Amino acid sequence: MKSVDAHLAEVLATIRPLAPLEMELERALGTTLAEDVSSPVPLPPFDNSAMDGYAVRSADLSSIPVTLPVVDDVAAGSGELRAVGPGHTVRIMTGAPVPPGADAVVPVEWTDGGTASVVINRGASAGNAIRRAGEDVQAGEIVLKSGTVIGPTQLGILAGVGRRRVWVRPRPRVVVIATGAELVEPGNTLGPGQIWDSNSYTLAAAVRHAGGESFRVGIVGDDPADFLDQLDAQLVRADVVITSGGVSMGAYEPVKEALSPLGTVRFERVAMQPGMPQGFGVVGEDHVPIFALPGNPVSSFVSFVLFVEPALRKMKGLPVTPHALGRATTAGPLRSPEGRRSYLRGVLSSDGTVAPVHGQGSHQLAALATANCLIIVPEDVTELPAGTVVEVLPL
Repeated sequence: MKSVDAHLAEVLATIRPLAPLEMELERALGTTLAEDVSSPVPLPPFDNSAMDGYAVRSADLSSIPVTLPVVDDVAAGSGELRAVGPGHTVRIMTGAPVPPGADAVVPVEWTDGGTASVVINRGASAGNAIRRAGEDVQAGEIVLKSGTVIGPTQLGILAGVGRRRVWVRPRPRVVVIATGAELVEPGNTLGPGQIWDSNSYTLAAAVRHAGGESFRVGIVGDDPADFLDQLDAQLVRADVVITSGGVSMGAYEPVKEALSPLGTVRFERVAMQPGMPQGFGVVGEDHVPIFALPGNPVSSFVSFVLFVEPALRKMKGLPVTPHALGRATTAGPLRSPEGRRSYLRGVLSSDGTVAPVHGQGSHQLAALATANCLIIVPEDVTELPAGTVVEVLPL
């Protein structure tokens, strides 16, 4: 059998980062920046008030309390500013430009709030409550580097430096196809021998959680020709295809039967549990990567975490680093088959102990739903006593 590490290496050697494209800011959330972005102006562009209050000359506050005439109001967005002369003040709002002559802002809470004249009860030094031009960003300064994932705050600074469009690597478009004549869409009535399809929902959600854009398509039965027709129809919108089911050693394996003759997809046994049968390769004129994952729900999800998620990171132009593993102490004994790396579903507690969930079968999706980590047992280990320190992969 092929090792987990060797299979992942083959996957990553095939995957290429998506080509950059220019995208409207509203659509850029979750994409990866493909250019350095700098600010054309200082931020803020001008000295402005950090608070509602009064713009003053600090020298006029040498004796407190003091009463000063209010000669103007300045709101945020004001263009024409009246200078503040000695012994005068201007009422000013948060974000408004500081008028000439003023070197401090007195918060309204330090005053009686007057409009014609104001009593100031507390002194303020030069620069008080003033946001200086360029205090956040200098003109020409890079605010985001290429390779940054655009989240809400990153999108905010892009807008803040005046960008309407940016060059990004887009979120990978991932088509998810579930196969199996026994599958029924949730919400429909089950017939004899049927089960509701959970894999396509799990995998499509995992794609979105990993920063991709998922397209869950209809269930395909056990006819290889039907599978190929569905696959051909979907390739036009796919950067990646994920299938579940139809890859084992028995009869009625439509994915394996349909793709094996192409010669571009390999079906192998990987030394892991769950998820031993794996298929991977490329399809179509554009050589779209395809992950043919096993049909058992736990097997397909663990396979996604180990192989598909790193591939999506590479497609987004992000560095592909090994999964961040933690260490924990087993709360009870563990068993694992010889020669295969086990990924046991477990619950990691705040005290640093980890216990396997009840139900380790590759079909037991309810048990997976209660787990918050995978407990990793190496290939050459078959038994671990309680109290053993093990590696865990947080979910």
